[in-house]
Amino acid sequence: MLRTKIFSMVAVATATALALTACGGGSEAGGGSTGGESGTLRVALNQTEEHPSFIALDNFGKRLETATEGRWKIDVYPNETLGAQQEALQLVSHGSVDLAIVSGTQLENLNKDFRVFNLPKVFDDVDHQMNVIHDPKVTGELYASLEESNNLTVLGGFTQGARSIYTKDAPVETPADLAGKKLRVQESDVMVALAEALGASATPMAFGELYTALQSGVVDAAENNEVSYFTQKHFEVAPHFSQTNHLVGLDYLIINSDLLPKMSEADRAAFQKEWTATHEEHTKLWTTATEEDIASAKAAGATFSEVDEAAFNKVLEPIAEKFIENDAQQALYDAARAAAK
Repeated sequence: MLRTKIFSMVAVATATALALTACGGGSEAGGGSTGGESGTLRVALNQTEEHPSFIALDNFGKRLETATEGRWKIDVYPNETLGAQQEALQLVSHGSVDLAIVSGTQLENLNKDFRVFNLPKVFDDVDHQMNVIHDPKVTGELYASLEESNNLTVLGGFTQGARSIYTKDAPVETPADLAGKKLRVQESDVMVALAEALGASATPMAFGELYTALQSGVVDAAENNEVSYFTQKHFEVAPHFSQTNHLVGLDYLIINSDLLPKMSEADRAAFQKEWTATHEEHTKLWTTATEEDIASAKAAGATFSEVDEAAFNKVLEPIAEKFIENDAQQALYDAARAAAK
Protein backbone atom coordinates (compact mmCIF):
# COMPACT_ATOMS: atom_id res chain seq x y z
CA MET A 1 0.00 0.00 0.00
CA LEU A 2 1.09 3.57 -0.64
CA ARG A 3 0.66 4.50 3.04
CA THR A 4 3.50 2.18 4.01
CA LYS A 5 5.62 2.45 0.87
CA ILE A 6 7.16 5.84 1.57
CA PHE A 7 7.93 5.14 5.20
CA SER A 8 9.46 1.82 4.19
CA MET A 9 11.60 3.74 1.72
CA VAL A 10 12.84 5.95 4.57
CA ALA A 11 13.64 2.89 6.67
CA VAL A 12 15.62 1.35 3.80
CA ALA A 13 17.46 4.64 3.35
CA THR A 14 18.48 4.61 7.00
CA ALA A 15 20.15 1.23 6.62
CA THR A 16 21.69 2.15 3.28
CA ALA A 17 23.18 5.35 4.71
CA LEU A 18 25.55 3.40 6.93
CA ALA A 19 26.90 1.46 3.98
CA LEU A 20 27.26 4.56 1.83
CA THR A 21 29.11 6.56 4.47
CA ALA A 22 32.30 4.70 3.68
CA CYS A 23 31.92 5.64 -0.02
CA GLY A 24 31.87 9.05 0.55
CA GLY A 25 7.48 19.02 -5.94
CA GLY A 26 7.64 22.34 -4.45
CA SER A 27 11.32 21.89 -4.94
CA GLU A 28 13.17 23.48 -7.82
CA ALA A 29 13.93 20.09 -9.30
CA GLY A 30 16.23 19.05 -12.10
CA GLY A 31 17.96 15.93 -13.31
CA GLY A 32 20.71 14.36 -11.23
CA SER A 33 23.74 12.48 -12.39
CA THR A 34 22.95 9.45 -10.20
CA GLY A 35 19.61 8.54 -11.75
CA GLY A 36 17.38 10.62 -9.45
CA GLU A 37 16.29 14.21 -9.59
CA SER A 38 17.90 17.20 -7.88
CA GLY A 39 16.62 20.47 -6.49
CA THR A 40 16.24 22.92 -3.64
CA LEU A 41 13.81 21.94 -0.90
CA ARG A 42 11.75 24.63 0.78
CA VAL A 43 11.05 24.20 4.51
CA ALA A 44 8.37 26.21 6.33
CA LEU A 45 9.11 27.15 9.94
CA ASN A 46 7.26 29.35 12.43
CA GLN A 47 10.32 30.20 14.56
CA THR A 48 12.98 32.91 14.33
CA GLU A 49 16.50 32.57 12.95
CA GLU A 50 17.84 32.37 16.52
CA HIS A 51 15.66 29.41 17.48
CA PRO A 52 17.23 25.92 17.79
CA SER A 53 14.84 24.63 15.11
CA PHE A 54 16.08 27.10 12.51
CA ILE A 55 19.74 26.54 13.37
CA ALA A 56 19.41 22.76 13.14
CA LEU A 57 17.47 22.88 9.84
CA ASP A 58 19.91 25.37 8.33
CA ASN A 59 22.79 23.07 9.20
CA PHE A 60 20.77 20.17 7.75
CA GLY A 61 20.77 21.98 4.41
CA LYS A 62 24.50 22.60 4.46
CA ARG A 63 25.30 18.97 5.23
CA LEU A 64 22.81 17.62 2.67
CA GLU A 65 24.27 19.79 -0.09
CA THR A 66 27.74 18.42 0.70
CA ALA A 67 26.57 14.81 1.04
CA THR A 68 24.74 14.88 -2.32
CA GLU A 69 27.49 16.85 -4.09
CA GLY A 70 25.13 19.76 -4.62
CA ARG A 71 22.22 17.78 -6.04
CA TRP A 72 19.90 18.60 -3.13
CA LYS A 73 19.83 21.81 -1.11
CA ILE A 74 17.52 23.16 1.60
CA ASP A 75 16.17 26.69 2.05
CA VAL A 76 14.56 27.33 5.43
CA TYR A 77 11.84 30.00 5.57
CA PRO A 78 11.47 31.13 9.22
CA ASN A 79 8.97 33.47 10.91
CA GLU A 80 5.94 31.96 9.18
CA THR A 81 7.13 33.42 5.86
CA LEU A 82 5.32 30.61 4.03
CA GLY A 83 2.31 30.75 6.35
CA ALA A 84 1.30 29.65 9.82
CA GLN A 85 1.55 25.94 10.62
CA GLN A 86 -1.94 25.02 9.46
CA GLU A 87 -1.38 26.74 6.12
CA ALA A 88 2.12 25.29 5.76
CA LEU A 89 0.74 21.80 6.30
CA GLN A 90 -1.69 22.29 3.43
CA LEU A 91 1.04 23.66 1.19
CA VAL A 92 3.20 20.59 1.82
CA SER A 93 0.23 18.32 1.15
CA HIS A 94 -0.37 20.04 -2.20
CA GLY A 95 3.33 20.05 -3.11
CA SER A 96 3.73 23.84 -3.16
CA VAL A 97 6.18 23.56 -0.23
CA ASP A 98 8.38 20.51 0.34
CA LEU A 99 8.69 20.23 4.11
CA ALA A 100 7.38 21.95 7.24
CA ILE A 101 7.69 21.85 10.99
CA VAL A 102 4.23 21.47 12.52
CA SER A 103 2.90 20.80 15.99
CA GLY A 104 1.34 17.56 17.10
CA THR A 105 -1.96 19.39 17.43
CA GLN A 106 -1.96 20.03 13.67
CA LEU A 107 -1.52 16.33 12.94
CA GLU A 108 -4.18 15.38 15.50
CA ASN A 109 -6.68 17.14 13.27
CA LEU A 110 -5.84 14.64 10.50
CA ASN A 111 -5.40 11.50 12.58
CA LYS A 112 -6.32 11.38 16.26
CA ASP A 113 -3.70 8.70 16.86
CA PHE A 114 -1.10 11.51 16.97
CA ARG A 115 -2.84 12.74 20.13
CA VAL A 116 -1.16 9.96 22.11
CA PHE A 117 2.22 11.69 22.01
CA ASN A 118 0.64 14.94 23.22
CA LEU A 119 -0.80 13.43 26.39
CA PRO A 120 0.50 14.50 29.80
CA LYS A 121 3.12 12.19 31.28
CA VAL A 122 3.43 9.96 28.20
CA PHE A 123 7.12 10.94 28.12
CA ASP A 124 9.27 11.25 31.22
CA ASP A 125 11.77 13.64 29.65
CA VAL A 126 13.29 14.78 26.35
CA ASP A 127 15.61 11.79 25.94
CA HIS A 128 12.71 9.38 26.45
CA GLN A 129 10.63 11.31 23.93
CA MET A 130 13.33 11.37 21.26
CA ASN A 131 14.00 7.64 21.62
CA VAL A 132 10.31 6.84 21.09
CA ILE A 133 9.45 9.19 18.23
CA HIS A 134 12.45 8.07 16.18
CA ASP A 135 11.87 4.35 16.69
CA PRO A 136 10.32 2.95 13.46
CA LYS A 137 9.03 -0.09 15.35
CA VAL A 138 6.80 2.24 17.36
CA THR A 139 5.99 4.97 14.84
CA GLY A 140 6.16 3.28 11.43
CA GLU A 141 2.43 2.91 10.82
CA LEU A 142 1.61 6.23 12.46
CA TYR A 143 4.07 8.23 10.38
CA ALA A 144 2.81 6.62 7.16
CA SER A 145 -0.86 7.06 8.04
CA LEU A 146 -1.31 10.36 6.19
CA GLU A 147 0.21 9.30 2.87
CA GLU A 148 -2.94 8.11 1.14
CA SER A 149 -5.26 10.74 2.56
CA ASN A 150 -3.02 13.82 2.61
CA ASN A 151 0.14 12.97 0.65
CA LEU A 152 2.19 13.63 3.78
CA THR A 153 4.95 11.56 5.36
CA VAL A 154 6.16 12.26 8.88
CA LEU A 155 9.93 11.92 9.19
CA GLY A 156 10.29 12.43 12.94
CA GLY A 157 10.38 15.45 15.16
CA PHE A 158 12.00 18.09 17.33
CA THR A 159 11.47 18.31 21.05
CA GLN A 160 9.90 21.45 22.41
CA GLY A 161 10.99 20.66 25.93
CA ALA A 162 9.22 19.89 29.16
CA ARG A 163 6.28 22.20 29.86
CA SER A 164 5.68 23.58 33.35
CA ILE A 165 3.40 26.07 35.04
CA TYR A 166 4.27 29.67 35.83
CA THR A 167 2.21 32.06 37.91
CA LYS A 168 1.81 35.74 38.77
CA ASP A 169 1.45 35.72 42.54
CA ALA A 170 3.01 32.66 44.19
CA PRO A 171 4.75 29.39 43.25
CA VAL A 172 2.78 26.16 42.85
CA GLU A 173 3.63 23.10 44.93
CA THR A 174 0.53 20.93 44.51
CA PRO A 175 -2.51 21.01 42.22
CA ALA A 176 -4.46 22.52 45.13
CA ASP A 177 -2.49 25.73 44.63
CA LEU A 178 -4.15 26.13 41.22
CA ALA A 179 -7.73 25.83 42.47
CA GLY A 180 -9.82 28.52 40.80
CA LYS A 181 -6.85 30.05 39.00
CA LYS A 182 -7.31 31.08 35.37
CA LEU A 183 -4.72 29.00 33.46
CA ARG A 184 -3.94 29.86 29.86
CA VAL A 185 -3.75 26.75 27.69
CA GLN A 186 -3.48 25.97 24.00
CA GLU A 187 -6.72 25.52 22.07
CA SER A 188 -6.76 21.76 22.51
CA ASP A 189 -9.17 19.35 24.20
CA VAL A 190 -6.26 17.65 25.92
CA MET A 191 -4.90 20.91 27.33
CA VAL A 192 -8.35 22.00 28.55
CA ALA A 193 -8.71 18.63 30.29
CA LEU A 194 -5.25 19.10 31.83
CA ALA A 195 -6.24 22.45 33.33
CA GLU A 196 -9.48 21.05 34.67
CA ALA A 197 -7.70 18.05 36.21
CA LEU A 198 -5.45 20.49 38.07
CA GLY A 199 -8.48 22.33 39.43
CA ALA A 200 -7.79 25.44 37.37
CA SER A 201 -10.13 27.33 35.07
CA ALA A 202 -8.97 26.57 31.50
CA THR A 203 -8.55 29.75 29.44
CA PRO A 204 -7.61 28.97 25.83
CA MET A 205 -6.05 31.88 23.98
CA ALA A 206 -3.50 32.67 21.29
CA PHE A 207 0.11 32.63 22.47
CA GLY A 208 0.70 36.16 21.20
CA GLU A 209 -1.96 37.50 23.58
CA LEU A 210 -0.50 35.88 26.70
CA TYR A 211 1.95 38.53 27.93
CA THR A 212 -0.76 41.18 28.07
CA ALA A 213 -3.25 38.72 29.58
CA LEU A 214 -0.86 37.91 32.42
CA GLN A 215 0.03 41.54 32.92
CA SER A 216 -3.60 42.65 33.12
CA GLY A 217 -4.85 39.72 35.20
CA VAL A 218 -7.02 38.19 32.49
CA VAL A 219 -5.19 34.99 33.40
CA ASP A 220 -3.33 34.06 36.59
CA ALA A 221 -1.01 31.42 35.17
CA ALA A 222 0.28 29.78 32.02
CA GLU A 223 2.28 26.72 31.02
CA ASN A 224 5.17 26.36 28.62
CA ASN A 225 8.86 25.47 28.36
CA GLU A 226 11.68 27.53 29.82
CA VAL A 227 12.86 28.79 26.42
CA SER A 228 9.50 30.35 25.57
CA TYR A 229 9.12 31.61 29.14
CA PHE A 230 12.32 33.63 28.81
CA THR A 231 12.34 34.64 25.15
CA GLN A 232 8.73 35.90 25.36
CA LYS A 233 9.61 37.78 28.59
CA HIS A 234 6.80 36.13 30.53
CA PHE A 235 9.07 36.12 33.60
CA GLU A 236 8.41 39.87 33.81
CA VAL A 237 4.70 39.34 34.56
CA ALA A 238 4.69 35.80 36.00
CA PRO A 239 7.92 35.40 37.98
CA HIS A 240 7.15 32.06 39.67
CA PHE A 241 8.12 29.06 37.51
CA SER A 242 7.07 25.74 39.09
CA GLN A 243 8.70 22.71 37.46
CA THR A 244 5.66 20.48 36.98
CA ASN A 245 7.11 18.94 33.79
CA HIS A 246 3.60 17.77 33.00
CA LEU A 247 4.11 17.42 29.26
CA VAL A 248 7.08 17.19 26.86
CA GLY A 249 6.21 19.25 23.80
CA LEU A 250 6.77 17.97 20.26
CA ASP A 251 6.96 19.34 16.74
CA TYR A 252 7.07 17.10 13.66
CA LEU A 253 8.92 17.38 10.35
CA ILE A 254 6.56 16.51 7.50
CA ILE A 255 7.47 16.02 3.85
CA ASN A 256 5.41 15.75 0.68
CA SER A 257 5.15 12.02 0.01
CA ASP A 258 6.01 12.39 -3.68
CA LEU A 259 9.43 13.82 -2.93
CA LEU A 260 11.54 10.96 -1.59
CA PRO A 261 10.86 8.69 -4.59
CA LYS A 262 12.34 11.40 -6.82
CA MET A 263 15.71 11.00 -5.12
CA SER A 264 18.25 8.40 -6.09
CA GLU A 265 18.84 5.65 -3.56
CA ALA A 266 22.13 7.25 -2.56
CA ASP A 267 20.55 10.66 -2.09
CA ARG A 268 17.67 9.23 -0.04
CA ALA A 269 20.20 7.55 2.20
CA ALA A 270 22.12 10.81 2.56
CA PHE A 271 18.91 12.67 3.32
CA GLN A 272 17.93 10.28 6.09
CA LYS A 273 21.44 10.20 7.56
CA GLU A 274 21.58 13.99 7.73
CA TRP A 275 18.04 14.21 9.13
CA THR A 276 19.10 11.93 11.98
CA ALA A 277 22.08 14.18 12.63
CA THR A 278 19.72 17.17 12.53
CA HIS A 279 17.28 16.06 15.21
CA GLU A 280 20.18 14.95 17.37
CA GLU A 281 21.79 18.38 16.98
CA HIS A 282 18.49 20.08 17.77
CA THR A 283 18.18 18.19 21.05
CA LYS A 284 21.64 19.38 22.09
CA LEU A 285 20.83 22.96 21.05
CA TRP A 286 17.57 22.79 22.99
CA THR A 287 19.31 21.55 26.13
CA THR A 288 21.85 24.37 25.94
CA ALA A 289 19.18 27.00 25.27
CA THR A 290 17.11 25.74 28.21
CA GLU A 291 20.03 25.98 30.61
CA GLU A 292 20.98 29.45 29.39
CA ASP A 293 17.42 30.78 29.54
CA ILE A 294 16.84 29.45 33.06
CA ALA A 295 19.98 31.25 34.19
CA SER A 296 18.92 34.45 32.41
CA ALA A 297 15.41 34.35 33.88
CA LYS A 298 16.80 33.82 37.37
CA ALA A 299 19.16 36.76 36.89
CA ALA A 300 16.15 38.86 35.93
CA GLY A 301 14.33 37.95 39.15
CA ALA A 302 12.35 34.81 38.32
CA THR A 303 12.25 31.93 40.79
CA PHE A 304 12.26 28.23 39.83
CA SER A 305 10.86 25.72 42.29
CA GLU A 306 10.17 21.99 42.47
CA VAL A 307 6.70 20.56 43.01
CA ASP A 308 5.08 17.54 44.65
CA GLU A 309 5.48 15.25 41.64
CA ALA A 310 3.34 12.45 43.06
CA ALA A 311 0.43 14.82 43.63
CA PHE A 312 0.56 16.02 40.03
CA ASN A 313 0.92 12.50 38.63
CA LYS A 314 -2.16 11.39 40.56
CA VAL A 315 -4.43 13.89 38.79
CA LEU A 316 -2.75 13.88 35.37
CA GLU A 317 -2.35 10.17 34.64
CA PRO A 318 -6.12 9.54 34.25
CA ILE A 319 -6.20 11.95 31.30
CA ALA A 320 -4.67 9.29 29.07
CA GLU A 321 -7.53 6.91 29.78
CA LYS A 322 -10.02 9.63 28.85
CA PHE A 323 -8.50 10.37 25.45
CA ILE A 324 -7.27 6.96 24.26
CA GLU A 325 -10.09 5.77 22.02
CA ASN A 326 -8.92 2.62 20.22
CA ASP A 327 -6.46 -0.28 20.29
CA ALA A 328 -3.94 1.47 18.01
CA GLN A 329 -3.74 4.44 20.36
CA GLN A 330 -3.41 2.17 23.39
CA ALA A 331 -0.59 0.28 21.68
CA LEU A 332 1.25 3.55 20.97
CA TYR A 333 0.82 4.68 24.55
CA ASP A 334 1.97 1.33 25.96
CA ALA A 335 5.01 1.28 23.67
CA ALA A 336 5.95 4.80 24.71
CA ARG A 337 5.65 4.03 28.41
CA ALA A 338 7.54 0.74 28.04
CA ALA A 339 10.48 2.65 26.56
CA ALA A 340 10.81 4.56 29.84
CA LYS A 341 11.46 1.42 31.85
